[in-house]
Amino acid sequence: MERGHKDMPMSHDADAPPGASRIAIVIVTYNSADVLEGCLGSIVDGARGVELTNVVVADNASKDESIKIAETTVGLPVSTVQVGRNAGYAAAVNAGVASLDLAGLDAVFVINPDCRLRPGTLDVLAASLRQPGRGIAVPRLVNPDGSLQPSLRRMPTVWRAVAEAVIGGSLAGRIGTLGELVTDPEQYEMAGVATWATGAAMLISVSAIREIGNWDESFLLYSEETEYALRAADHGWTLWYEPTAVVEHIGGDSGTNPTLASLLIVNKVRLFRQRRSRPAAAAYYAAVVLGESARALAGRQTSKASVAALVRPSRRITSLEPGRPGTE
Repeated sequence: MERGHKDMPMSHDADAPPGASRIAIVIVTYNSADVLEGCLGSIVDGARGVELTNVVVADNASKDESIKIAETTVGLPVSTVQVGRNAGYAAAVNAGVASLDLAGLDAVFVINPDCRLRPGTLDVLAASLRQPGRGIAVPRLVNPDGSLQPSLRRMPTVWRAVAEAVIGGSLAGRIGTLGELVTDPEQYEMAGVATWATGAAMLISVSAIREIGNWDESFLLYSEETEYALRAADHGWTLWYEPTAVVEHIGGDSGTNPTLASLLIVNKVRLFRQRRSRPAAAAYYAAVVLGESARALAGRQTSKASVAALVRPSRRITSLEPGRPGTE
């Protein structure tokens, strides 16, 4: 693993009042040159009111200009950590956090490179974490057009999997607490505790990081944030949603890329199996297969790939690097 840095100031705290939260940022990149500059450009305003000590770009062996963009950024305390291979989101997060001196920090903000912070976002999230028992704080995510991007989730259960299989996740999420994905816009107007949330942007207290430990790198992509949030809850830490902190998230292509879609579904089932009894896991698996099969019969390519990966372990992704076993 390689590390690099420029001769830059150790903190960016011109606007930080005395006693401001000390925050570091970890940005995970992989061929992110087209979005990274915009992310970095939003940090100065996004970090108003906090003492920003580090901005670490943890790179999963990008082939584009991602590292160059990071290393030529001015006005921010940017450093780079090169993972050396496309090891996945969790591995890059772990590498980025490992490069930090946690003793001098209050929290670490983990973020995707396709995110843009609105002014004062980190200060609002940091204030949320000052309440006892809160270990993770997440913002309101919006699409580039400003519309809401549903990001909150309820606890995965067999009955929620059945409901989503029968009527779809979007509709199930609007009917009380029937679905795992919270899709009712009114729910996003209120701050409160959530079971887990999209991992594109989350502030994690150093106290929680020390107790929870590393992110689970075996998930590669998808469900790693679920596993981390549920493990945090196991240790007594809550995840707090704060709608007045806003982050624009361009979003990935798991909804259109069959390979990534299958990884998302397989990891979802695998995580449930890790945490629940064998009978419950079998029922959950059956419900997910049922739902994806119905959509596959309707012609959805992502669901066809998901069904193949669910019923044929040899079709599952075990590496994100092209040319290695488990990739397409």
